[in-house]
Amino acid sequence: MTVFLFELSFFLAAPVWLLMILAPNWSWTSRVAASPLTVVPILLVYLGLAAPVLPELWTAVREPDLDAFRDLTALADGAGAIWAQVIAWDLLIGQWMFLESRRLGLHPLLTGPLLVLTILLSPVGLLVFLTLRWAKSRSAADA
Repeated sequence: MTVFLFELSFFLAAPVWLLMILAPNWSWTSRVAASPLTVVPILLVYLGLAAPVLPELWTAVREPDLDAFRDLTALADGAGAIWAQVIAWDLLIGQWMFLESRRLGLHPLLTGPLLVLTILLSPVGLLVFLTLRWAKSRSAADA
C-alpha cells in the first residue's frame, strides 16, 4: 500500500502540471492553477502515509535533528509522507509561478521549461523564476 500511495501522490499532481505546461492558454488552466484545493488529494495521501509513523514524525518535527529525520526516512511510510508533502508544496509553488508568469506576461515557452525544472528540482526552478521575476519587474520600472 505504501508504494501505491507514494506513486499516487505524484499522479495526483501531474494533471495540474500538465495543464500549466502544455495548455497554458486554456481558460480552465488558470482556474485550476488559482485553486489551492489542487493539493488536498495529495495531502490526504500524506495523512495516510504519516498516520502509521506519527510518533516518529512528531519526534522529527518537535525537535528537528538530522538523526530523527534519518530515522523517519528509513521507514517506508515516513519517506512516503515526506515525498507527498514535497509534491504538494512543489505544486503550490508551481501554481504560483504559473499565475505570476501570466501576470508578468512571460511567454509560455519560457514558463513551461521553468515549470519542468521546478517539478524536478523545485528550489532551483524557484530561484531561476524569482530571478526572472526580479529582472522583469526591474526592466518594467526602468521603462
